[in-house]
Amino acid sequence: MTPDDDRSARLLVGLLAGAGAAHVAVPRLFDGMVPEFLPGRQRTWTHASGVVELLLAAAVAVPQTRKAGGLAAAGYFAAILPAHLKMAHDWREKPAALRAGAYARIPLQVPLVLWAVKVARNAAR
Repeated sequence: MTPDDDRSARLLVGLLAGAGAAHVAVPRLFDGMVPEFLPGRQRTWTHASGVVELLLAAAVAVPQTRKAGGLAAAGYFAAILPAHLKMAHDWREKPAALRAGAYARIPLQVPLVLWAVKVARNAAR
């Protein structure tokens, strides 16, 4: 693993840990993104996704589990696409800057998936 590979992994850990902490600490910001087709309470899904992000951060942080953690993170980034689609739909009447931010989250999932896969691939070296 090169220093750049390690830095990339650490940045992914920071992103996942920060997002996970935010989901747990300030869940009301994320509750509205939970798609209606999911059973149960929105808050439960918000907290669960935060815990998953924290676990993914831990898995990517540890060299021995980095490959599996990176692949799991890639799957997670793909799996949360419905939440971003819902946010974009719900925010279609918001001011342009907020609407643009909601819309930008959708294609942003692609580089996040690719980044997590790259971290996993580089961990195998």
